[in-house]
This record gives sequence, C-alpha cells and structure tokens, in this order.
Amino acid sequence: MIKIVLRLLMRILFRVEVQGDQSVFGPPKTLIVANHESFLDGLLLGLFLPVRATFVVHTQILRSRWVRLALSQVPYLAVDASCPLGMKEVIRLLEAGENVVIFPEGRLTDTGSLMKVYEGAAFVAAKTAARIVPVRIQGASRSYFGRLAGLFPLQVFPKIQLFVRPVTEIAMPIGGSAKDRHRRAAEAMRGILLEMLIHTRPQNTLWQAFNDARSIFGRHFRLAEDINLEEETYGTLTRKAAALARLTDRHTQKGSKVGVMMPNAVATIALILALSARQRIPALLNFTAGQDGIISACTAAQVKVIITSRAFIDKGQLHELLQNLPDIQVVYLEDLKHELTLQDKLAVLFYSFFPSALALPQSPWDPAVVLFTSGSEGKPKGVVHSHDSLLANIAQIKAVGDFTPHDKFMVALPLFHSFGLTAGALFPLMTGCKVFFYPTPLHYRLIPELIYDRNCTVLFGTSTFLDNYGKYAHPYDFGRLRYVVAGAEKLAEDVRKTWIERFGVRILEGYGVTECAPVVAVNVPMAYQSGTVGKLLPAMQYRLLPVPGIEQGGILEVRGPNVMLGYLRYERPGVLEAPEAESGLGWYSTGDVVDVDADGFLRIIGRVKRFAKLAGEMVSLEVAEKIAVASSPDYAHAASSRMDVQKGEAIVLFTTDPNLKRDALSTAAKELGQIELAVARDIRYVEAIPLLGTGKTDYVTLKKMAAQRGAESAAVTETEVAD
Repeated sequence: MIKIVLRLLMRILFRVEVQGDQSVFGPPKTLIVANHESFLDGLLLGLFLPVRATFVVHTQILRSRWVRLALSQVPYLAVDASCPLGMKEVIRLLEAGENVVIFPEGRLTDTGSLMKVYEGAAFVAAKTAARIVPVRIQGASRSYFGRLAGLFPLQVFPKIQLFVRPVTEIAMPIGGSAKDRHRRAAEAMRGILLEMLIHTRPQNTLWQAFNDARSIFGRHFRLAEDINLEEETYGTLTRKAAALARLTDRHTQKGSKVGVMMPNAVATIALILALSARQRIPALLNFTAGQDGIISACTAAQVKVIITSRAFIDKGQLHELLQNLPDIQVVYLEDLKHELTLQDKLAVLFYSFFPSALALPQSPWDPAVVLFTSGSEGKPKGVVHSHDSLLANIAQIKAVGDFTPHDKFMVALPLFHSFGLTAGALFPLMTGCKVFFYPTPLHYRLIPELIYDRNCTVLFGTSTFLDNYGKYAHPYDFGRLRYVVAGAEKLAEDVRKTWIERFGVRILEGYGVTECAPVVAVNVPMAYQSGTVGKLLPAMQYRLLPVPGIEQGGILEVRGPNVMLGYLRYERPGVLEAPEAESGLGWYSTGDVVDVDADGFLRIIGRVKRFAKLAGEMVSLEVAEKIAVASSPDYAHAASSRMDVQKGEAIVLFTTDPNLKRDALSTAAKELGQIELAVARDIRYVEAIPLLGTGKTDYVTLKKMAAQRGAESAAVTETEVAD
C-alpha cells in the first residue's frame, strides 16, 4: 500500500515517465545498472521497475537520511565498491537467481556528466555472465536531491524520465593480469553507460534544443560574447534570431540552402538559428577558399542567396569574392535593418516570450546545415548534416567530457569549419557553457591575452595554431584552461611538450571529419593515451578495411548517429548522395588508415591518398614530413608526390629551411628507425607552406607545384634533382 501511494505521489510531483521495453526484466539473474543523479534514484527504481530487486548501495551513501528513507521500501545490500568481499556477496545474489540493482559510478554526479566507473560492478557482471539491463535516469539531478547546486538552476519538482535499454552483457576479459582484466571490464561497463546516454538523448531540431537550454538556464543567463564585449543572454539571442528570421524570410525560400558568409560573432550564430528555425538550410561558406571555391560550393548546394555583412567584407577586403557571382543574390545585414517594421518588432516581442512559435515544422532528421570540405583533394563537396547528427555529436562530446556552465569556450576556429561550428559554437549554446567568439585564429599574440582576460577554460585549435599561441603567450595566460583539444591535423610532439612544460596544460588530441559532424575520437582525462587520438565516441562503430602494401591497420569506416546525410557535389548540383563506403548500410569511409590497439585507442597512420608508391612499396608522406621535422625542427615542411619514370612515384619535400639537405634527412630517418624510401630526394625551398583557411596544409596546391616541376624535369634522374 505504501509503495502504491509513493508511486502515485512521485508521478504527480515529478511527472515520472518510464520508456522502453519493460519485458527485459522478466528472466531472473538480471543486473540492472543505472547512472546516479540524485538521492531519489533508488526510490525511483524501486517504485517503477516491474521486478523485485536488491539494491547495492555504497556505505558512504547510506549516511544520508534521504537515502535511508528511500531504501526503506526495498531490500538493499550495503557494500564498499572497492572491497572485494562486498562484491562477492553481490555475485552470490546473482548466482542465486536474484535481480540486483547497482550504480556503477558508486556516487552521485557533481558535474552533470558520467563519473568514473568502479571495477567491482563490471567484474560482477563479467564473472556471473548476468543479463545487463541499463536504465537511464534523467531529470533527477536538477532537483534539490542532487549535487548540482551552483552549476545548474534547480527545480523543486523537475520532470523525471526513466529509459529502459535492451539487454546486453560483458564478456570476461581474457589475458593479462587480474588487475588488467578488472580494468578492461570497467571500461566495458563505462561504454555501456555512455552508449545509454547517447541512445536516450532527446530527438530535437537545433531550434528546439536551443529553447530547451533556454528553459533550463533561463532567458537572463549570460551566454555569449564577441569582440564587441557585450554579453548576450539566451533572451537577447532569441530576440536577435527572431528579428533575423523575420527579415531573411523575405529574401529566401522554405527548404532552400542559404549561403552564410560571416565571421565568428554572436550575429552569425543568431543568423544560423534564425534560418534553421524557419526551414532554411544555412550553407556555411569558406571565405578563404577564393572566388572559384565559393562558386563551386554554391553550385554544389544550389545556393541562390548569400547573406553577409558589409563591415565584414570591408574589414576582410573580400570584395572580389562577391563580384560577378553567377545568378546569386548577395544580401547585406546592414541593409536588412532598414526593412524592420513595427509589425516585425511586435512579432519579435512575441517570439521573445514564446520562442517555440517561431519555428516551422521540421523533423530532427531533416537537413540542418551544409558544410564544405576544405577542397584539399579537389573541388569542395557540400556535407549535409541533419539536426540530429549535429545534436548527436554534441551529446557524444558531453558524455565523455565534464564540461559545465562554469566553463567558457574561446572559439577562434572559423564557424565554416565543422570543428568550430559543432564543438565551438553549438555545443556551448545547447549545454549552457559560455563562449567567446573571436573572428580569426591567426592573431597569435592577441588570442592568449584574450584567453587570460576573458577567463576562458576551454580552447580548441589545430597543432599549428596552438604552436603559435604557445610562442607568444605569457606562462600565466593559460592558467585557467581546463581543456585544450587539438584536431584537424596531427599534434606535433614539440607542441605537446611546450604546452605541458611551459604552461602545465596537457593537450588532448582528437580526430574528426566534417562528414561526422566532426568528432569521431578524442582523448579525455578519463581515457587518455599519448600518441593516439583517443577512443571512438560512444554509439559509434568501426571496421578496418585492409590496404595492399600496408601491413598494420586499415582504412577506417565508421557509422553512428553523427554521420552526415550525404554529399552535394559540383558535378551533380543539388543531388544528395549517400555516405561513401564499400557496402553502404550507413557506413562512411574516412579514407584514413588507422590502427586500433587492444584498449580501443586509435592511432592515425595517414590518409590513403597521402601515400606514395615507390618501387612497389607504400610509403607515408606523413613519415617523410616527420623525418623533415626531426632534422629541422625550427622550420615548416610538407610532403607531396609526383610521377617518376624509374620508381613510379617520387616524394617531393617542400621546406622553409633553405639549407636542408638529404644527408640530414637520412640521419634523422635512421634515428627514428624509418626506412630509406621515406627520405625525400626532391627537396624544394619555399618561403611559406601554403595553408587553407582552416589552418591545414594546402596539399592541392603542393601537388600542382610538385607536378609542374616534375613535368619540366622528367628526363632528370632523382639523384640529379637532389644535387
């Protein structure tokens, strides 16, 4: 009777919902695992699970009278998660056919993210071969029974949801010491919980997700600022988006792709949200790609309208980009201001209080944004992401990182870059973190000062950018940084050492591709291995396809909720092509050759297209670059290839070191243990290595440079070229 009354009371006060197939609880010997959000968790599971189960509770948690009250209606077993004897008692219960509920974290979350997982719960699951049923508790942490006071706004009676996931299991790890087997079992359990978080995420559009964040943190929550140093709140950002939605509606069509050529600024984010809410698809144009790149991108995505700013075009001296664009209308934000009528202002006032009314009907799986590849291997391709693929990647990042509303992101990576858009801009907006937008990552002296002045705690960058920031920064400039994540190119070893030795900051290297929104794998404090790009994000699967001539590793193919809808190509304008993979079925081929170790850490060997075939052997151009860096660390180097009459292909090394010779490269190769074939014979001095706007090396230009020189000297042997 008491249980019935309590269940009714919880349904009324917390509007508790249970979702998922509850028939999975039927058979005995079931281990129910759940995340731990509040002191209500035990009571919630005891009241709403359809089976009787014994709760395993940490002895420290029992000190709370709320926990003792919640557990008064259910059987429980008090154990110390680090004590083997306590885990033996849990094993005995399961082997006797009992259902057992356990919280693998062993304590309440105080960040809103998953805490570390204790080995005991995982080893119990592996030892007994028990059926594991993951249950996600969502919403309880926002109550006063959680531990998020001071981080998130709390509610007296927040809505609570319980998500029941399908049955899974953990196989007993084989090989290694007992300690190693326990560790691997714990990692498997953590993987189950992380995947649970991703698969139970809300299915929203970008505008709905933004409004959900606004409802959690309040419209007065200070969220974003740019070089104007005016802090925007959820409320003011909503008003800006509503005004832009009214104005851009007159110049665009529903379902059309609208070019956005804007700097890193609050107005850009407001414009993206406005277009997205009104069923327009922002196509973020790379203004560093030149006019040919802009025209190719607009042709692929069938962009007929580009929205930009006169001030931005003037400051960036980008007038030539917008001259003589074929059949494309250019709309300037400054001109739109004069179109704002009294009716528009009244509508903006209405939407500021009822923001959901602004959005036109959309599905989470509808196209949300078009990004463009860098064009490093040809004409830029349009990469179409849905609302859900972007929000899935945000959920994946949030699951593995303990970002909180106390964090502030420094975003200097351009928003037309997928890393800058998803991780730098959308992630803070949807999770209540603060963000500072800066228009260019190239101001190496100023950005470290701004990181210090604006109290930033999170920085994303490429190895090149981080290297230059480190050269000009005061040791105290980075004193508040908690997360520094490198992506888009391989993290140089000297950059990693500089940051850890001079600033005491460990750079976390990750790996991503535009087609995956973009983050695929990343090192995090809880799962870090130097020399790798970390583990795959939760809810992602992978497979490796063998490459002839490469013994270790293979071409990485992935699938998951963050994979794009497909490509838009210049050759077939407006036609959405599914992701490229050998067999389709949602797999995307990254084109990167990787190796995955026994613990799941990815090591990038190189791109398939960045291998040269010399005398029948596949040689990595990245290895050739690594040799050059080792022999001349103070200069920049990049390797390409050209056709060669004798060996099929030859490595061409471009360097800013005028004195670099092949002898020095050979010596460095021997010290690194690299093969002689990876030592470039064709060495060419350049004043600067050409770069794309994203900071990546422009290998298309280098390939052309290598081919031109090679054509002119086709009759010359490699030895003569080297001399």
